[in-house]
Amino acid sequence: MTTQVKSQRFRLRRAVTPAVNTVTASDSNKEASEHASETMQPGADAPAVIVRKISQAPQDERDSYQDEYSTPDDAAQASYAQDEAPHMADHEGSASTLNSIDAIRREGLTARQLRMAMRVAQKHSIRPTSAFEAVLLLRQRGIDPFSRSTMLDLVRNDSPEPGRDLIPRPDSLPGAQAPPNPVEEARERMQRIAEEREKEIKRVQREIAKRRQKRLALLGVRLLVFVSLPTFIAAWYFYVIATPMYATESQFVIQQADAQGGMGDLAGMLPSAGGMGLGGQSEAASVQSFLQSRPAMLRLDTEEGFSAHFQQDHIDLIRRLPPDATNEAIFKTYRRHVKIGYDPTEGVVRMEVIAASPEDSERFARALVRYAEEHVDFMSQRLRDSQMREARANLEEAQQRLIDARLAVVEFQEQSRVLSGEVELSLLSQQIGTLEAELTQTRLSLRELLSNPRPNPARVQPLERREEALREQIASLRGSMTVGGEDGASLARTQSQLIMAEAEVQTREMMRAQAMQQLESARIEVARQVRYLALSVEPVASDEPSYPRRLEYSSLSFLIFLGIYLFASMTGSVLREQISG
Repeated sequence: MTTQVKSQRFRLRRAVTPAVNTVTASDSNKEASEHASETMQPGADAPAVIVRKISQAPQDERDSYQDEYSTPDDAAQASYAQDEAPHMADHEGSASTLNSIDAIRREGLTARQLRMAMRVAQKHSIRPTSAFEAVLLLRQRGIDPFSRSTMLDLVRNDSPEPGRDLIPRPDSLPGAQAPPNPVEEARERMQRIAEEREKEIKRVQREIAKRRQKRLALLGVRLLVFVSLPTFIAAWYFYVIATPMYATESQFVIQQADAQGGMGDLAGMLPSAGGMGLGGQSEAASVQSFLQSRPAMLRLDTEEGFSAHFQQDHIDLIRRLPPDATNEAIFKTYRRHVKIGYDPTEGVVRMEVIAASPEDSERFARALVRYAEEHVDFMSQRLRDSQMREARANLEEAQQRLIDARLAVVEFQEQSRVLSGEVELSLLSQQIGTLEAELTQTRLSLRELLSNPRPNPARVQPLERREEALREQIASLRGSMTVGGEDGASLARTQSQLIMAEAEVQTREMMRAQAMQQLESARIEVARQVRYLALSVEPVASDEPSYPRRLEYSSLSFLIFLGIYLFASMTGSVLREQISG
């Protein structure tokens, strides 16, 4: 008879040390042995004795016995070994048997091995009082209770043996059916679990497939609604409804007169500067800004009827302007249909004008080129006028200051009554020289008369008076050169003032000459800075419509709608994840 599986714990536990198992002098073991000796009768079976001992023992001892026979616990083994030692001693009563049992205890058998020995002993109709005695009796009969063949025989034996169960079980009562085979029962249970698992896996797979199909269906519907349908509508508009538009392309450059003369090798390195001069880039950008501005649109609308052209009935509703269109709406249409770009590497301004007919497109393009040329002329004219105006103003100012300086010299000459200070000085010098010669002659004559022993007074006195008069005249002339006269101005002061006035006149003469030279240079520079617009590609009407580009626009619409859908779906997924988290 096989025992029913009670636990899934199959770990082998080592028994407690022999020193613990062989303790027989403790108080608890003595009390247990005395209680067992009082209750056990001679000739009674060991299981009955053990049953009575368990039923009459205290609760803690009962739990220890029950654990020893039910669960492989080290504490249960130790309790079982300690409780069975007195019974073995009473039953055998010989020292040799006790010594053998002590040797078996010292082997360190586990509780599972001891329970197996008890089962094997019961199978061979041996009634031991303890598990250690069962091991001893089995070995005396030549049976190894721990061999593999013994365990297999023990499992295969289904015949009940008397005294096997310590506690009666319901399946051992009369009329009860034999317990099922645990191996078969476990196999059937595992088979049922596997079948249920397979069913659950199939169910989960079906649910996953359904959810996947549902998600694919929803994805297809969303793509159809948010991507395919708008793309189809856009393609239908481009292929069926959109009005054919004709484009006229033109290219022009802004050139400068005599631009190569002052640049040298720089023209070869900079293509834009070689064609337009150093200021061509800014002027080309200015022309581009002017052609894309509202004044150019208003002038084109006034002179060529731009808004009336896009208000015609044969133009589709998206491109058509309403009859009462505002200037802002007209300007938006103008920006969409007039495209201007500037290439700084080549210095070329490219212009594309789109209209509903090729003739109107060419007419609008030529009008815009004319506006650009006038704008360039206006910018260069202002520059030329500014430079010439400044040069002329400088020349006029220099001439007026020269006139003022000359008038100041004449006025000073009139006031001082001196035409030239140098002439006056030369005259005074001549007079003083003449007087000095006469004075010398008079002194010689006087000295000659005075050399006589008795000079004639009548002849000496006139010579002395003449000498005195000559000295006074010379002193007066000399004083007039440095000392002021009645008018308070000396000849030296008058001479210096005349020199300063004449120097001012010379300075004004030089400034007037420089102003005249500057005016001439400004004229030459203005002539070099003249800029004009040169058409490299003239506007020519096309014979086939250029817009709309159906395939390109349809593909672009698909990509735009797909990008919007992906962006919206990713944003929704992130928001849902944050809200759920």
